[in-house]
Amino acid sequence: MSLREKLHVMVVDDMSTSRGLILQALDAMGVTNVRYTTDGNAAMAELEKKPAHLVISDYNMPGMDGLQLLKALRTHARLKAIGFILITGKADKQIIDTGRALGMNNFIKKPFQPKDLQNCMEAVVGRL
Repeated sequence: MSLREKLHVMVVDDMSTSRGLILQALDAMGVTNVRYTTDGNAAMAELEKKPAHLVISDYNMPGMDGLQLLKALRTHARLKAIGFILITGKADKQIIDTGRALGMNNFIKKPFQPKDLQNCMEAVVGRL
């Protein structure tokens, strides 16, 4: 069984269009164990029930943004080792530096191509 078949991914994005593009890219890569939520609080609740190997999260979301979700994951005993990729439309140095300080594994700037997402993921989990 290949990594792409074993990998469990949680996509967190409040915008249906963005979320759909990420889900399509994952499907095209052959990553089939994918769940999604529309905000950080829902993601935490789902991940507490069933952890994932990798979280791909938008930065700008209501309630709990991507960096707040990352901080919540990194301070949670069972979930702190989950890989984390931040997706942002504004890759400001402060956002990226804060993400790195919190333990972000990688980030990708919108807009991106499916191959860009694959390269970003492979830098975190290995070759798909």
